Amino acid sequence: MNWPPTLGVILAGGLSRRMGGGDKPLLRLGDRTLLERVAARLRPQCSAGLILNANGDPSRFRAFTGFVVPDSLPDAPGPLAGVLAALDFCAAHHPDVAYVASVAGDTPFLPHDFVERLHAARARDGVEMAVAASGGQLHFVNGVWAVSLRHDLRTALVERGLRRVGMWIARHNAAEAAWETEPVDPFLNLNTPEDFFAAERLVAGEGRSPVQ
Repeated sequence: MNWPPTLGVILAGGLSRRMGGGDKPLLRLGDRTLLERVAARLRPQCSAGLILNANGDPSRFRAFTGFVVPDSLPDAPGPLAGVLAALDFCAAHHPDVAYVASVAGDTPFLPHDFVERLHAARARDGVEMAVAASGGQLHFVNGVWAVSLRHDLRTALVERGLRRVGMWIARHNAAEAAWETEPVDPFLNLNTPEDFFAAERLVAGEGRSPVQ
């Protein structure tokens, strides 16, 4: 790998209200769950391993190979709490690793060069974080973050009540790495049943080459 050692985290702490609640990453897409698909794409890119950020009983993710790390803040304050949990975990368990890569748990078409290109963008701009973009849209929770940012992030969440990822990264001049949206947007996330049906057609190869 031509990028710094990185710990990967799949963010699965959301409430999935638009999908009727429950654990969206455990839904099956084709022959695998969303979680299995995301993990298969992210794990090879993260030399320090892969963890899952999820709240509640971790036994429901028993099929996941790796630590299940809950938010350290109460009341599910959003994806920033998951990023913070991953940064704290990395500092405690991998003190020689300086970066964490986070992805949403419902992005089954994550690019295979995700971590590499984000690190390249971060190094290019001389900053401590980088986020992914496609189709002119930033995907705030899909990014690379320096572990050293964890104290600033905790202050933002606890003392300033910050919840929007975009507001926090704006303070740090995050770099951006953009991907093409053809033949499929690699950051297509499955927020609604309609999104899920579209992903099923992509996996089945309807109308275009199958997504592997």
